Amino acid sequence: MAETRKPSRPLQGMFSAVPRRYDIINRIFTLRLDERWRRMAAEKILEAGPAVVLDLCTGTGDLSLALDARGGRSAVIGADFSLPMLAEARRKAGRAGSNALFVAADAGELPFRDAAFGAVGIAFGFRNLTYRNPGRDRYLAEVLRVLEPGGRFVIVESSQPRSPFIRAMAHLYVTAVVLLVGGLISGERGAYRYLAHSAVNFPGPDGVAALLRGAGFSRVEYRRLFLGAAAIHVAYR
Repeated sequence: MAETRKPSRPLQGMFSAVPRRYDIINRIFTLRLDERWRRMAAEKILEAGPAVVLDLCTGTGDLSLALDARGGRSAVIGADFSLPMLAEARRKAGRAGSNALFVAADAGELPFRDAAFGAVGIAFGFRNLTYRNPGRDRYLAEVLRVLEPGGRFVIVESSQPRSPFIRAMAHLYVTAVVLLVGGLISGERGAYRYLAHSAVNFPGPDGVAALLRGAGFSRVEYRRLFLGAAAIHVAYR
C-alpha cells in the first residue's frame, strides 16, 4: 500500500487525520487510566505465553509497546489501516527501543495465515469494528481465523456502567466534554462526534459478550473498570 494512497473508508480518513494529537487527547479524557487499562490487557494477552501476538487496530501503537515491554519471548505485531497512525507508532517504537513490528492491514482481510497468533488484543478499536459496522461479522471471523485453537482475544473498550446515575454522568461527560474538547484540540470535530456517539450507544459488557459468543468464540469473560465506564473482555477460540 503506497503512502500516497487516499483513505478508502470514512473511518480510515477520520483516524488518518488525528494521529499526532490522538494520544494526548486519550490521556486527558481518561485521566491517564487508559495506560493502566492497556497494561492490564497486555497481562491478559501474555498470560499463557503465546509465541506471537497481534495488536489489532493498533493506532499509535500503545498496546503493542506495552506488550513488547512485557512480552519476553512473545513477538508482537501491530496492524492498522491508517498509514499516518502507523507512522506515529513506528516513531514511538523507535524512541522506546521496541521490537514491535507494525504493518498496514485491513481488519476484514488480514494478511496472516490461519492460526498464526496465540493471542489477539485490541484497545479501544473494537467499538469501531462492531458498532453499526456492516463489516462486523467479517472482522470477527478474521480474528477467529488467525487465532490458534485455545487462543484468546482480549478487548479493552469503553462500556456502560450498571448504575443509571453513573451511566448518565458518563454519557454527559462524553458528549459535553469529550466532543467539545477533542474537536478543539484535534481540529477534527467530526471524528470526535462519531467517537462520542458510538461510546454512548455501544452495548454494555453483557451485550459484547453475547456478540462474541454469537460470532463463534467458545467462552467469554469480562471485568468492569472505572465504575463500569470501561471493560476488559477475554474471549477464547
